Amino acid sequence: MSKDILVYVEQRAGVIQNVGYELCGEARRLASNVEGAKVVALVIGDTSSKQAEELRKSGADIIYYVEDKCLKHYLNETYTKAFEEAVKEVNPNAVLIGASSIGRDLAPRLSARINTGLTADCTKLEMDADGSLYSTRPAFGGNLFATIICPNHRPQMSTVRPGVMKRTDSVPEVVEVRELKVKFDTPKVEVLEDVKQKQEVGKIEDAKHLVAVGRGCGNDESLENAKVLADLLGGSVATARSLVDEGKLPQDKQVGQTGKTVRPDLYLAFGISGAVQHLAGMEDSDYIIAINKDKGASIFNVADLGIVGDGNAILPLVIEEIKNLQK
Repeated sequence: MSKDILVYVEQRAGVIQNVGYELCGEARRLASNVEGAKVVALVIGDTSSKQAEELRKSGADIIYYVEDKCLKHYLNETYTKAFEEAVKEVNPNAVLIGASSIGRDLAPRLSARINTGLTADCTKLEMDADGSLYSTRPAFGGNLFATIICPNHRPQMSTVRPGVMKRTDSVPEVVEVRELKVKFDTPKVEVLEDVKQKQEVGKIEDAKHLVAVGRGCGNDESLENAKVLADLLGGSVATARSLVDEGKLPQDKQVGQTGKTVRPDLYLAFGISGAVQHLAGMEDSDYIIAINKDKGASIFNVADLGIVGDGNAILPLVIEEIKNLQK
């Protein structure tokens, strides 16, 4: 077994997903604790040779790519086969995968194939000098955090939610790109059509400015004002679980343990109390402004600026002020 860390870099329609770069950066940090450890990136797809070249600045020492026409669409069967062959080739100490919809489908199948454990939805990773991986994730509904180790099996495997880790600025002087040849059987499943859901705005995990509204600002007028403010700031609207459960905003707008992890430059929270599940998804934002009527709301514990007041009344005032500043 090598000391290396293997990172699965997810691509969709030939576009590398940000979580792949984030995990390469995290792997670079972890590998620095282990003498002789390298970061190995893996990209799978029908044009993966192109993505492999793009990954030269990801922080990986070695980049493997598996390229085949049958990999144009994600299928658990073919991608698991390619991943399994990569694990055999690299024989890594640890494997990191993004906890996206694809990663959450791929990781458990792979862990079963290679007979090792899997820690899912991690928010923190550490590695000691011996190469032991300590994976921390929320437990008991987010009320506790559990640190999990895998002492008896290798490789150690963890999935990490997008937006949790930071990309690296450290790039090795020498980066190797290698093709891994894999012989595939005829897939048992055929993709007939790829239908993409239309979205009004970009992904909230990519937004630099987020206007988040909770139950305290869940009326129609405030939701519309939140969209106006988000447009003025060049950002997106986000929400807590309560408004998703009520059907007022879609699930892809939800921030928190059961939603998405975000790290914007500015996080404006209107009428959000700050349940631990929500805080886990946004507390690493660069600057947090919280508006809530309850002066004891937990959101104030992580806020850089807190305002005790009615978010429904303050929202239009903020819009007016922003418009004046932009004149």
